[in-house]
Amino acid sequence: MNLAGVLEGILFAVGDEGITLNTLCEVMDIDKERAKEILKELQRRYEGDEYGIRVSYLGDAFKLTTKKEHKDYYHKLLGNPESQSLSESSLEVLAIVAYNQPITRVMIDDMRGVACGQIIRKLCARGLVKIVGKSKMPGKPNLYGTTREFLDYFGLASIEDLPKIDVETFEKEEESELFTSIYKENIEEKVV
Repeated sequence: MNLAGVLEGILFAVGDEGITLNTLCEVMDIDKERAKEILKELQRRYEGDEYGIRVSYLGDAFKLTTKKEHKDYYHKLLGNPESQSLSESSLEVLAIVAYNQPITRVMIDDMRGVACGQIIRKLCARGLVKIVGKSKMPGKPNLYGTTREFLDYFGLASIEDLPKIDVETFEKEEESELFTSIYKENIEEKVV
């Protein structure tokens, strides 16, 4: 098995949280010296012009990052007026972070039912979300929270100004909508 390929996949999967050398050794079932060799091999591979990413060691963890020499393109993408409006997915992630902060990416993924790493990176790049600490969970994942820019964007003085959500009413409405939609479907089938 190509361990450099396995490592590349692991680095992609952990995203911006990265992975420590100890955890990497544990996951790949190799010793530290072998892990360092594979990391160096992958770093050498990414040094070429044909790649837009590199393996970086930041915040006590290894992670895939973009190359600094391409930053003008990334600024152009993030500064593009088309990318300024927030997608429905971005708004969902922002709501989850705002109402549950501090929160880990994995917790956000669980709530949404899909991976949100890319959305979180974009929200961080736009300054709406930031890393506010480290969780005490295994691997010490990043904790995310909202920023002053988030408050400005939505015209809020503080996070307490967010609209209150009545979970019980919301759940009852969901049940009612489900019942109504099933009931309508059954009637329509009988009429036809």
